[in-house]
Amino acid sequence: MTAANYDDFTVPEKILVAADQLEQQGNTPFTAEALIVAVWQKFPKTFGLKGFAELYPDSNKVLSSLMGEKGLARRGWLVKTGQKMYALTREGRRVIRRVTLQEGDEPEAPKLQRLSRDLERFVVGLLDSSAVQKFEENRKAELTFADACRFWGVTENMKGDQLDARIALVQEKLTELDRLFAETDADLSSGRVLTAGDVRVLTNIHRHMEDRFERHLNLLRSRAGKR
Repeated sequence: MTAANYDDFTVPEKILVAADQLEQQGNTPFTAEALIVAVWQKFPKTFGLKGFAELYPDSNKVLSSLMGEKGLARRGWLVKTGQKMYALTREGRRVIRRVTLQEGDEPEAPKLQRLSRDLERFVVGLLDSSAVQKFEENRKAELTFADACRFWGVTENMKGDQLDARIALVQEKLTELDRLFAETDADLSSGRVLTAGDVRVLTNIHRHMEDRFERHLNLLRSRAGKR
């Protein structure tokens, strides 16, 4: 088999190679900082700080390739699993096999599934929410109860049983998504690939806000009960 020529790789592909190396070393998920160092050590000319390439990495070059509309997370090659924590997706591993000329080493990934219209509308609503946006931008400390309510589809006019039913429905749909993604990823109508890692992140955000805003939820329940 012909060896891959790393000089021909794009910046995102080089970052994927370093991410794969980290995971092979047992670092999964891995931190953004670990990825910055790993990709710089492997490709110092590409990711070294201008004028000091052999001494320091250019962290901005790596971070800008992770986030944004054209970033590795948006492409579905990496998934953000926590604050500055990432993991390779199934699609990311497929890209690595292709660019490193290892297509025959593993069976082709299963065909992407399509979600029902209702389930896709639900998950897109969560992905586009202010809560997820703040989480992705490492602004978890700025999350408000209003963000949580928009994430859950909760209003302050809901009674206690309606409130609990709505939050339970979110958990139920997340559980359904988790079960669906046991075998393969999904292709959204927007072209985005949704992975099991994305669903885990949404579930983590849901649980984090349930714990963080427990007092607010109880206050809303008590107000609703007095009406």
